[in-house]
Amino acid sequence: MKNIINVLVVNGPNLNLLGTREVDIYGNTKLSNLIENMQKKSKKNNISLHHIQSNAEHVLIDNIHKAKDNQIDYIIINPAAFTHTSIAIRDALIAVNIPFIEVHISNIFSREQFRSHSWLSDISQGVISGLGIDGYYWALKTISNRLKYKFELK
Repeated sequence: MKNIINVLVVNGPNLNLLGTREVDIYGNTKLSNLIENMQKKSKKNNISLHHIQSNAEHVLIDNIHKAKDNQIDYIIINPAAFTHTSIAIRDALIAVNIPFIEVHISNIFSREQFRSHSWLSDISQGVISGLGIDGYYWALKTISNRLKYKFELK
């Protein structure tokens, strides 16, 4: 068993505006603060956390492709609007064959109807939707549990 779990967090379009964009839906925590807190928690739990955020689909796909070479064990992905449109991201995730958890800050099923369809959910290990940024931490805990590591949320 490896001592360190390598996790790639992939954040899609407009998540760079987290904390300032539609705070009634997405909250007021900035993406940089979320990732910094995830890094701290990960380090305490033998997880090496890597992060990419882009508004460009090809950048996300390129990083998913590189994940195999970078020995990533698990992916946490919030594809944002690409959830509902990107078969290319779906194909990239299938191609690298790395387990992943799909995370959404808002409850995509209680919003506009077009947001309730995901091109990724059926190939994911699980979907966390509507728990705010806590969904990212639950994804980390789930990964740790599945790979048999103890993970402390607090």
